This record gives sequence, C-alpha cells and structure tokens, in this order.
Amino acid sequence: MRVVIQRVSLASVTVDDKVVSSIDKGLLVLLGIEDADIQEDIDWLTAKISKIRIFDDENGVMNCSIQEVGGEMIVVSQFTLHAATKKGNRPSYIKASKPEIAIPLYENFVRKMEVELGKKVQTGIFGADMKVALVNDGPVTIVIDSKNRE
Repeated sequence: MRVVIQRVSLASVTVDDKVVSSIDKGLLVLLGIEDADIQEDIDWLTAKISKIRIFDDENGVMNCSIQEVGGEMIVVSQFTLHAATKKGNRPSYIKASKPEIAIPLYENFVRKMEVELGKKVQTGIFGADMKVALVNDGPVTIVIDSKNRE
C-alpha cells in the first residue's frame, strides 16, 4: 500500500457536482492498493498514520498527531499512486489492484482507521470520477509505502 498524506485546513470530495465528503483541520489520505497488499499492510499503515506527529503543538513545532489535535480525515482511493513511469511517456497501472481485490482492502483500511482514531472517517466513492479540493496546511505532504518501511 502506498499513501500520500496531506495535512489540510480543509478538504472535500465532490462526485457529479455533489459534495460527498468535507472536513476542516485534519488529513487527506490518498490510498493506492496493489495485489501484494494484505491485512498486515493495513494494520501497520493505519497505526503509523494515526500517530504520525505532523500537527503543531502550542510552540508551533510539529509534535502532535491527528489523534492529539482531534483532527478529521478523508481517505480517497487512488490507483494512480502505483503508476510505473520507467518506460515511455504513458504510465502503466499494472501494479494497481483491480476493484475485486482493492475494494475490500480499501473498506478494511477505512474501518481500521476509524478504530485507530475512535471516530468516523470520511471517504470518496471508489472508482468514481472525483474532484478533490484541499488547502494543504504548511504545506505538509508525506509519502509512505508499506513495502518500504523506512
């Protein structure tokens, strides 16, 4: 699994001109799933994301997690995070999971994240043409790959 985490002051997801998710202070998480992903990837990533200290404390130092600041979250499925760009100019998405594999993993990721945060996590609509709007706070953007745990 590969995620792009963005600390936001606000974010929303719109599908067919209807806002389906909207948050204020929190995290927008773009989630890419590949066939090799398993429950262990979900467990590791959700724990990492819920505890990563990228929010400012009272001294303006990034020392607080989303849990500590009571932030909100939107998780959006994004297969393009597994784009292979080595050959040519047209990305290949061969590593990205097909819906029959990706949807259950995506739904499980969201459920596990809700357990980690102790609150509802908003989402996009899997497979839909989504318009994602955000105001990146900082900007703070972190990329994490569960297969490369640095």
